[in-house]
Amino acid sequence: MRKLIPLAIAAAAIAVLPSSPASATGAIKCQAGPQSGWKTQDVLKAKLVKEGWTVRKSKVDGGCYEVYGTTPEGDRVEAYFHPVSLEKLYVSRRGEVLFRKPGY
Repeated sequence: MRKLIPLAIAAAAIAVLPSSPASATGAIKCQAGPQSGWKTQDVLKAKLVKEGWTVRKSKVDGGCYEVYGTTPEGDRVEAYFHPVSLEKLYVSRRGEVLFRKPGY
């Protein structure tokens, strides 16, 4: 019985604690305006393929295009691009920053 009381108190304390809301995992935030002014992800993919990238997945994150793929040098990376200009903003490999545009 004595062992159950601390367990019950801990369970009650956890139940009362406020949970934190889920947040975007994006390393970069873009102030790109309304999506109606953005170029499509397909245009970005075509541009990257032309440059020698292999694109596995792309999505919108933090108002930017986030791309998972392989660079022409063979690095498997996570990269962020501005959705209007398609400018490269950030590239990382397993937590190591390979490129970061100043100001981002």
